Amino acid sequence: MKVIASTLRKGNVVEKDGKLYVILFAENIHPGKGTPVTQLDMRRITDGVKVSERYRTTEQVERAFVEDREHTFLYQDGEGFHFMNPENYEQVAVPEDVVGDAAPYLQEGMAVMLSIHNSTPLTIELPQRVVLEVAETEPVLKGQTASSSYKPATLSNGVRTTVPPHIAAGTRVVVMTADGSYVERAKD
Repeated sequence: MKVIASTLRKGNVVEKDGKLYVILFAENIHPGKGTPVTQLDMRRITDGVKVSERYRTTEQVERAFVEDREHTFLYQDGEGFHFMNPENYEQVAVPEDVVGDAAPYLQEGMAVMLSIHNSTPLTIELPQRVVLEVAETEPVLKGQTASSSYKPATLSNGVRTTVPPHIAAGTRVVVMTADGSYVERAKD
């Protein structure tokens, strides 16, 4: 299916020269003078080679048909990350390079969206937010202002982030899976 280059987003799969590529980063650039372009950073699915392409925003690009289906994360082992389709209970092993930087946020029983093409997992999409526990952080200093002064913290999954001064170790917090940034204290 042909689509206009400017409509492509991260996670989409495109076909170029008979090979499938997953988009890692897409940016529409509108210079003051000249033709607007779409910059795509992509990873070839067959061998993992990363390529960078530039298209005019109105250019047609072949988008591959992929099936997006919800799966439940089960566990990780030497083969990769294992997910189960809740509709038919089929299990899928997803290699580490497909999961990428989403790996620390995966929790047992978490529902994720897997994009699959011809029974090959291509991309994974996590929920936007996840609840994690603060493993360690600096102690609260008395008299420290509450206004926009954040302190470094390490979460239970090993990711480093910044949290407000009132958050102590052992507190459950909500973080964004895209960049690991603090959102709020968990309400549970």
